[in-house]
Amino acid sequence: MEFHHLLKKIVQEGSIHAKWLNTLSFMENAGARKISKCEHPTLVSQIQLKHAAEEHRHAYYLKKQIGKINPELCKTYESTELLAPIATSQYLHSLDIKACRYLQEAFQLNKTDIKYAAYLFVTYAIEVRADELYPVYQQALTEASSKIMVKSIILEEEGHLEEMIHQLNEFSPDWKHHADHILDIEKELHKEWINAITEEVAQLNYA
Repeated sequence: MEFHHLLKKIVQEGSIHAKWLNTLSFMENAGARKISKCEHPTLVSQIQLKHAAEEHRHAYYLKKQIGKINPELCKTYESTELLAPIATSQYLHSLDIKACRYLQEAFQLNKTDIKYAAYLFVTYAIEVRADELYPVYQQALTEASSKIMVKSIILEEEGHLEEMIHQLNEFSPDWKHHADHILDIEKELHKEWINAITEEVAQLNYA
């Protein structure tokens, strides 16, 4: 199912839409926690703190939007309150592991430096994805005349992407070559995630 069509189906059904918002919130929260885990014990930049804080805020914002559908829905991140919970929980985790393996081979880094490299390249891949996902979601929301909006997230994610590119330029002159490889890994994982979401939405619509 084409992504825009999938999102149109999601926003039409309140309980499914709430789960979608909760799933996005879960992933933003997971991203924020991964950024924090990648911090050096002492050499933490302001930009890294900013990213973690903003990803946490996105998680909170998306969670809060569920109240516009029904405040009683999706109060936790329990698997019953997420769409495709297994694929959702594996997506970022698998990307992190596969990216670390590739970066270790490409740059021969120590444990501390590999964490920072993973932060740069994995966050870059996720920001590229967010730049595609959130505008399509906003379009579906606008078409459905929904009270829910993600325009503020779109603006911040665009800023994040510019900041990641700046940091990657400082990290390595040929970062783009390596980033393309990480993007290929993310593309496959994202496809698996969307397929799992599509299957579950179809099941829920026919339930």
